Amino acid sequence: MSAEVKRPIESALNVFAYRLVEKEEFFTRGHRACQGCAAALGLRHIFKAVDKDTIVINATGCMEIVSSPYPFTSWALPWLHVAFENAAAVASGVEAAVKALQRKGRLDPSKKIKVIALGGDGGTADIGLQALSGALIRRHNFTYICYDNEAYMNTGVQGSSATPLGASTTTTPAGKVSFGQGYWKKNLAEIAVAHKADYVATACPSYPLDLIRKVKRATEIEGPAYIHMFAVCPTGWGTDPAYSVRLGRLAAETGVFPLYEVDHGKYRLSLDLPQGLRPVTDYLKGQRRFRHLPQEVIDEFQEMVTREYERLKKMERLTQEL
Repeated sequence: MSAEVKRPIESALNVFAYRLVEKEEFFTRGHRACQGCAAALGLRHIFKAVDKDTIVINATGCMEIVSSPYPFTSWALPWLHVAFENAAAVASGVEAAVKALQRKGRLDPSKKIKVIALGGDGGTADIGLQALSGALIRRHNFTYICYDNEAYMNTGVQGSSATPLGASTTTTPAGKVSFGQGYWKKNLAEIAVAHKADYVATACPSYPLDLIRKVKRATEIEGPAYIHMFAVCPTGWGTDPAYSVRLGRLAAETGVFPLYEVDHGKYRLSLDLPQGLRPVTDYLKGQRRFRHLPQEVIDEFQEMVTREYERLKKMERLTQEL
């Protein structure tokens, strides 16, 4: 690998970086998220990367449900709750309205107003994919963030197209007929790359400074940006709530959820792994949704993870040389 490729997540400056993080909370206390919910932790980190000039569009899903039980709210920013399927479409309209108001002088044209759309994996990979695709193709200047807990969690842990191979959910149950989810999860980050989004990144709240940096980069550029955030769900996965941060790190260290960014077409891995990937069994064990997996499925899981990680390393090398 080229010596010029730096791993931002491993920078020594991160030791001191937390002092520079915004202390004001825009996603505040009082929400109803489950213990150990990494999505809620992730939202707190995400909104450390922005200022008050930010508008949030939130699709129906876990984070909308837990943060807005009438008449209370955990949001200290302008916030819109929209349908499961249309967060990206509404964000497109909000972004266009901001431009129109600035053009007419009703808003300060020099002010950078950030538009962030939030959706879970169900509202992004499945129900909202058409709206997201259209918004990216039209090149709206907004950031879409998917918090991926790998199933429809707030409606009963039904499988989504982001549910990983072999996982047992209420609609892909493990048993005598099936070993759980029968196909690999949809790669939404690469779908966004294929749409020529200006900035695409994967992130995890287990690496908060990396997540904050990526959100800051996404919201500062002019053009469409997409961030796919891994979100451990103890309730749906059958894991110890105290283990959520460690489990997020294991997902990255095993390559099950590789951390990287694609900035205007240039790939860059975010995590140095000098000893190589850890075996996927380090990540799978301890999760009730995977405890039934036969060895041949685990072997297939490992093969796919290794192949994808090697592809990302190759893309990093090729695009950094351009």
